[in-house]
Amino acid sequence: MASKKRANTLILIVAVVTLLVNVSKCDVSEETKVKTVKGKKVCTRGWECATWSKYCCNQTISDYFQTYQFENLFAKRNSPVAHAVGFWDYEAFITAAAGFQPLGFGTTGGKRTSQLEVAAFLAHVGAKTSCGYGVATGGPTAWGLCYNKELSPSQSYCDDTFKYTYPCTPGVDYYGRGALPIYWNYNYGATGEALKADLLNHPEYIEQNATLAFQAAIWRWMTPIKKGQPSAHQAFVGEWKPTKNDTLSKRVPGFGTTMNILYGDLTCGQGDQVDEMNTIISHYLYYVDLMGIGREEAGPNEVLSCGEQKAFNPINTQQTASS
Repeated sequence: MASKKRANTLILIVAVVTLLVNVSKCDVSEETKVKTVKGKKVCTRGWECATWSKYCCNQTISDYFQTYQFENLFAKRNSPVAHAVGFWDYEAFITAAAGFQPLGFGTTGGKRTSQLEVAAFLAHVGAKTSCGYGVATGGPTAWGLCYNKELSPSQSYCDDTFKYTYPCTPGVDYYGRGALPIYWNYNYGATGEALKADLLNHPEYIEQNATLAFQAAIWRWMTPIKKGQPSAHQAFVGEWKPTKNDTLSKRVPGFGTTMNILYGDLTCGQGDQVDEMNTIISHYLYYVDLMGIGREEAGPNEVLSCGEQKAFNPINTQQTASS
């Protein structure tokens, strides 16, 4: 009886210590430090926003987007019939996002703008990694993060026109991998350079490391395809001011233009009856609802859609993550 009591006491002590450690980690994450640089306020917020930045003075992603919400958005990702069971998780996403929050990812503007950006980014991820279909349990929008790689590549995705900058490694295939699937040697090369990972020689790293896969996707979201063009992040949060040519091309700040930037005329400029475009929009509206924001905050159709937009980069010159 005494030994059973001691065992129960030990279990209780371990539980309390674990709780205190976790609380301590949360406290460190939320600790805000402030200073003024050249007359401007900058902050850090623990490990999640660790570089001095004006954006770190705002809430971090884990303040308004938590594990249970990630689980709600990607409810079927670990179902037995999914193809990346056990690979994707909330910790990998938050860890990856930590490197970009000081740059404004999920930390630009007020809480509502930040929430909408995370929903928008994850909507692209969910749509591009879904194995859902119309009659799937939970509906097609419940099956995001079902994949972490293309299962039946049709080619090796080696483009020799980039042989002097991003030469293909013999025997290596550059098929789609990741949260926003990367295709082609030049995209693996550019992403690898940015993340300091040898993805040109080892593209398989993306399908082996969920944090790296999320980092690659967030980098693509935050980085313009070409100089003089906005990133998806800038177009979404309102940091991009359209030129006269953009206006004539019906490109406006908002969710629709993020599709234009990432996929060009593979998805956009073909009217409003394009399945791929509408699937991405459906994921966005679904995620906005699940995050408790309300789809009315997502904006009108002309902001959501890219059906009438002229592509930034027509398909013959497109170098997106999905081309």
